[in-house]
Amino acid sequence: MRPELVQAAELLQKNDPASIEQAITLLQNTVYSFSMKVCGHPEDAEDTMQEVLYRSLGHLQKITEPKALAVWLYTVTRNRCWRMRRKSVYAPAHTLSLDELMPDERELGELLADTAAGPENTLLSAEQNRIVQKAIQEIPPSLRIVLVLHDMEELTTEEVAQVLDLQAGTVRVRLHRARLTLRKELSRLKAEEERRIASHGAVHNDAIAERGRTRKPAFECKQIFANLSEYLDGRIEPRTCDELREHIDACPSCVVFLRDLRSAIDRCRSLQPTCDPAVLERLRTALTREYLRLIGI
Repeated sequence: MRPELVQAAELLQKNDPASIEQAITLLQNTVYSFSMKVCGHPEDAEDTMQEVLYRSLGHLQKITEPKALAVWLYTVTRNRCWRMRRKSVYAPAHTLSLDELMPDERELGELLADTAAGPENTLLSAEQNRIVQKAIQEIPPSLRIVLVLHDMEELTTEEVAQVLDLQAGTVRVRLHRARLTLRKELSRLKAEEERRIASHGAVHNDAIAERGRTRKPAFECKQIFANLSEYLDGRIEPRTCDELREHIDACPSCVVFLRDLRSAIDRCRSLQPTCDPAVLERLRTALTREYLRLIGI
């Protein structure tokens, strides 16, 4: 769970104007950031933030536990985002199968070539953030919401299950598919951007030309790839975990794929959309005034 929600729950219990205003600021940032990750459009995220927080004012005083606050806030925000979501024009016509999400021999060769070429990154930070935001929007909504809640909003599997009214096992399955989809989309978008930059003469990288020449068999590693999320999150039995680690350490293909998957998750977690400060200030003033009226201060 985001520490901001824990802090907001504590501040609301103090019942003084300064603490309440600070708590509402934290809730604004949380709701806007979550809405942007799910909706992908600033206007939709601002509208969602305003509606959700106004609807929540009458409930905030009754909620004392941070977990209860998180479940309430994310559930209401998710429902609002779902009502107004727009289909991405880039979204695939169908949900990709697990086989389609796994890297083929060519992609593994490209990952190995990238590793050999070194860690130099030709994309600027702002461009990286744009690509990550776009990649998240390419993920089917039922998978995207699980990824956002678990990996970006830091809810546990059980808390995500409660927000989405799913079984914990279903959450784990969807989370893994969402992570694989994110990794594949990031790889595709990064390759497109590098080709665009190279075509304008901004970058001359011999490693790009060499990509795909190395071939490693992917099929023997599919079972490993299918369990990487459980491996990364430490949810595999110790004996099975040791067997996986032994295979991965001896297999260059698994090493680079695991590294690429972990990098995709880390980039996803680092994305923190921010709202226009002027919009936040106007709404915060109105919300604080109304909340103080409701509690009789």
